[in-house]
Amino acid sequence: MNQVVIENPIINSPFDEPTRHFRFSDEGITDEIVDDRRTSSYFVPIAKPKKKGSKQLHFETEWTQDRIEENKLVNDIRRRVALWRKGGYVGVTPTTARLITYWTDPTREKKLFFCQNEALETAIYITEVAKKYGDAWIENALREANDTSNPGLPRTAFKMATGSGKTVVMAMLIAWHTLNKRANPQDARFSDTFLIVTPGITIRDRLRVLLPNDPDNYYRQRDIVPAQLQDQLGQAKIIITNYHAFQLREKVAAGKITKSILTAQQPDSQSSPFTETPDQMVRRVCRELSAKKNIIVLNDEAHHCYRHKPDGEDEMLTGDERIEAKQRDEEARVWVSGIEAVKAKIGVKAIYDLSATPFFLRGSGYPEGTLFPWVISDFSLIDAIEAGVVKVPRVPVADDSMTGEQPTYRDLWLRIREHLPKKGRKTDQVVGEPKLPVELQGALLSLYGNYEKYYRLWQQNAEARARGITPPVFIVVCNNTNVSKLVFDFIAGWEKQIGDQAVAQAGQLPIFRNDDGKGGWLHRPNTILVDSQQLESGKSMSDDFKKIAAREIEEFKADYRARFPGRDANTLTDEDLLREVMNTVGKAGKLGEHVKCVVSVSMLTEGWDANTVTHVLGVRAFGTQLLCEQVVGRALRRMSYAANGDGRFDPEYAEVYGVPFSFIPCSGATTDPKPGPLPTRVRALENRIACEITFPRLLGYRYDVVGDRLTVTFTDESRLALSTADIPTKTENAPIVGESSIHTLDDLKRHRLNEVAFLLAKLTLEKYFRDDDGNDKPWLFPQLLGVAKRWLAECVTLKDNTFPQLLLLIEFAHDATDRIYKAIVASTDGTAALKPILRPYDTIGSTRYVDFDTTRPHFATREDKCHINFVVADTDSWEQKMAEALEDMPEVVRYVKNHNLGFTIPYALNGEEHQYIPDFIAVVKQSPSPFQGEGRGEGDEINLIIEVTGEKKKDKAAKVATARTLWVPAINNYGGFGRWAFIEIADPWDAKAAIRGVLGEKASVTV
Repeated sequence: MNQVVIENPIINSPFDEPTRHFRFSDEGITDEIVDDRRTSSYFVPIAKPKKKGSKQLHFETEWTQDRIEENKLVNDIRRRVALWRKGGYVGVTPTTARLITYWTDPTREKKLFFCQNEALETAIYITEVAKKYGDAWIENALREANDTSNPGLPRTAFKMATGSGKTVVMAMLIAWHTLNKRANPQDARFSDTFLIVTPGITIRDRLRVLLPNDPDNYYRQRDIVPAQLQDQLGQAKIIITNYHAFQLREKVAAGKITKSILTAQQPDSQSSPFTETPDQMVRRVCRELSAKKNIIVLNDEAHHCYRHKPDGEDEMLTGDERIEAKQRDEEARVWVSGIEAVKAKIGVKAIYDLSATPFFLRGSGYPEGTLFPWVISDFSLIDAIEAGVVKVPRVPVADDSMTGEQPTYRDLWLRIREHLPKKGRKTDQVVGEPKLPVELQGALLSLYGNYEKYYRLWQQNAEARARGITPPVFIVVCNNTNVSKLVFDFIAGWEKQIGDQAVAQAGQLPIFRNDDGKGGWLHRPNTILVDSQQLESGKSMSDDFKKIAAREIEEFKADYRARFPGRDANTLTDEDLLREVMNTVGKAGKLGEHVKCVVSVSMLTEGWDANTVTHVLGVRAFGTQLLCEQVVGRALRRMSYAANGDGRFDPEYAEVYGVPFSFIPCSGATTDPKPGPLPTRVRALENRIACEITFPRLLGYRYDVVGDRLTVTFTDESRLALSTADIPTKTENAPIVGESSIHTLDDLKRHRLNEVAFLLAKLTLEKYFRDDDGNDKPWLFPQLLGVAKRWLAECVTLKDNTFPQLLLLIEFAHDATDRIYKAIVASTDGTAALKPILRPYDTIGSTRYVDFDTTRPHFATREDKCHINFVVADTDSWEQKMAEALEDMPEVVRYVKNHNLGFTIPYALNGEEHQYIPDFIAVVKQSPSPFQGEGRGEGDEINLIIEVTGEKKKDKAAKVATARTLWVPAINNYGGFGRWAFIEIADPWDAKAAIRGVLGEKASVTV
C-alpha cells in the first residue's frame, strides 16, 4: 500500500471539542478530513494459525474497517453528555455548577484541555444527572460490566492518551467530590476521602501534587478551584500508595522449617499465622483515614488492575512472553484483591480508573485487546494527535533494503532476536567488546544520526538552554538484563582489562559516551542503565544488575556529594539513587539533568514523564499495538504548550524504531527534523527588579456604607431599552402542512410591577451590599426597593411588543441590578465607600512572576522601563506602538504589557461573572494628583491602567465602566496599594497626548 504523508496532523484545538478527523479506509489512514468528531472505537486483534498447528495472537499493523469495532457504550454516553453540555449543564448541584463554569471559562489563563473537561462532565453526568433524565441504563450497563469482570466493584474508566493530563483529571475529581461533600455532608453521592493507587513508586511520588497541602499542588498550580475554596480542599483525606502495599506482609520473622511446622499444626486455617490478614493489610494501608467509610478509589494506569477471567482461555505463550504474562497477571491479582479487601473492610463508594490503554492483555483470560467494558469516556491517541496534545510518533515506512514485509527498523526484533543473549545466561558472557547484530547496530547508528540533528539544534539555541531546557533524550527499551548491558556498552563505552588495570573504551555514539577519552569515566554520565521494573516495585535490585550498574552508581554518588555538601550519600540506597536519577531526566538542576540516553532493562514505567524524549528504540517483542502505544507513550509528552496564531499547537515529533506502531503515518518524514517549535521565553529579568510593578488581586467589590442612607444618580448608562431584538415575545410555529400555532411570553404579564422591583432590590442587596464577613445588610432593602421602583419608572424604555415583566428573566434582571448599583456608586458623597474583596491567596500580584513561552509576535523592551524582557503582541502594530509611546515618555517610570501577568478586573455581565484583562499598566510620576473622585494615596506615583479601545462592544462598555466606577475607587478607598487611575485610549498613535491630557496641564512632572 502507498503510505499517506500528512504534513500537519493537527486539525483541532486542544481546548475545544474535536470537530474534524482523518478518515480511515481499508488501506489505513487517509489524508481526507471528515467534518465531524471521530467515533470512539478500538482495533480488534485476530488469531492467525502458524506452523505445527499452534495458534498465536497475530497483530497485523494496519487498520482496516473490518477490524475496527465501535465502543458503543462510550459513544452512547458521549452523545447524552454532549446534549447536556449544549443545554447548559442543568440538574447539578450549585457547587458542581460553579466548578463547571470555572473549568470551562474561555478566558482562563490556564485553560484546561477539552478531554479533561469532558472526562469530568461524563463522571458528573452519570453521578448527578443521568437518572433524572431517563438515563438509568448507563448505571445498569456499568453494573453489568463490573459484575462480569469485577464482581462487587463500582468501577468506571476514563481512556485518555498519554500526555493528555490524567493527573489534572484526578485533581478535578477530588475537587468535585470534596467540595460537594463539604457543601452538603448528607449527600451520599460524594466523599471527601480518597485512596489513590499507582503501579509504582515513581507515580506515587509524582502524584503528591494531588495533596492540597503540597507546595506544588495542582489545585493552585493548574487553577483547578477558585482561590477562596482552597481551604475546603485541605479538609479532604487523601492516601497515595503503590499497589505493592496491598501485598500481605509477614508479621513475624521465622525460619522456613519453623513456619512449615506451625502451619502444619493448623491444617484448616485459610491463612498463615505469620502473614497479615486482608483486614490487617487494610488497617495498615488506610491507617490515616481514621474511621472514614465509603471512600473513593482512584486507580492510575488502571490497565494493571483486573481480575483474571475464571473460564478464560489464554494463548499458548512461550519464553519471555509467558513469563511476562504470568508476572503481569499476578501483579493485577494483588492490585484488584487489595481494592476488594478495602471495600470489604471500610467500603468503597466509587472507583475511577485512568489509563491510556484500558485493555486486557495476555494472561488475563480475555481476548487480548478487549476494552475494559466499564470505560465511559475516550480520548484516544489519534484524537490527541489531531488536537496537538501530544507529540506525533514517526515510524519507518520504507527503506532501500527491499527485504521482508516491513522496513528493517520497523520489525527489528524479528530480525535480531535469535542473535541476542538470552535471559538467565551469566552476565560474564556479555563482558568485553560489545558485539551487536548488524541490524541492531544499524538501527542505533541510523537513529542516533537523526538524534544528532535534534541535539545540534538544541545546542545552537542559547535561549532554550538559558531557560533550563535540557537536551533531547534518546531511550532504548530492552527485553532483559544481558541485552541491555550489551546495548549500554556499545553506546556508552566498556572496560578493557589491560594488565591489572581496567581501561575505559570509547562508546560508539559520541554524544552518549561515558568515557572521558583518557581511559577513565566521566563524573556525570551521559547515558544511564536502569531496571525500571525493579525500581518501581521498591524491591532491591538483582545482584546481576547491581554488578553491571556499579560504576554508574558510584559516579552518581560522587555527583550527589558535590551537589549537596554535608549530606551523606551512603545513607541513600542504590535503588533510591538510581530512581532519583531516572525520575529527574530532563529536569534542570537535578541529578538527571545531563542524561541524554536511557537504556532500560524493561518497559519504562508510565510515571516516567520526561517531556524531552525525541527518539525511541525498541529491542524487544511487541505483540500488540497496545504494547506499542505504551512504550511510545514515554515519548509523547510535548515540550511546548504555546499556541500558534490559530489557537492550536504546532506539531512536535518523536522518532521511533523497533516498535511496529501504525497509529498514524509518518508525517513530513522526508524533511529535516524539527524538535518542535522553540518558543521565545518571556520573563522578568532579575537585573531589572527596579522596574517591578505590583498590583492587588480582587475577587469582587462591596459597598461599605458608613450611614444608613443611600443616594442615587441616574445617568445615560443607567438606562435600559427592552426590545424584541433581544428576545422575541411572539413566535409562530408551523408544520409543512396544517395549522400554525402562536407562542408568546404573555404569561409574564400576570406578575405585578412590584414583583419586578422586589426582585431587582433583592438581587442588588445580595450581590453588592455585604459586610466584611460576607453577610448582607437587610436593613438597606427598603431603600433599595425604592431605588428599584424609581429606576423602573425613569430608566426603562419599552419598544414594540415588550413589557417591564421581561425583567423577571434572570439575564435581564442582572443587567438591571448592575445599572442600579452603578448609579448608586456614582452618587456617593462620602457617606459610603466602595471597597475591594481581595483574594485570600496571592493577594499581591507582581511582574516578577512572569515566565512563559510564546510563539506570538514580540519585541524587546527598554531595560530601564520594563521588568519583562519582551512585549507580546496580539497583532503586529498597536501593541508595539503603545509600548514605544510609553517608553518614550519621561513621565512613565515603568510599564508592563498585561500578558500572562495575572492582572484581571472582575466584572459582571448579564448576571455572569467575568474577568477583564486590560492592556497595560504604567507607573507615572506625578504630583499632585489631578484625579478627582478616585482617592489619594501616598507618594507621587500613579498606577495607570491603560485600555486601547478597539471595536465598541457591549462587554467592552461593561469592562470599562467596571474599571472606572468599581475597581479604581475600591482600591483607592482601601489604601495601601498606591494610587490608581484608568484611561481608555482610542488611538495608540496619539497615546502621549491622551495620557498627558489626563495628567493635566498643571501636573508637576518629575523626570
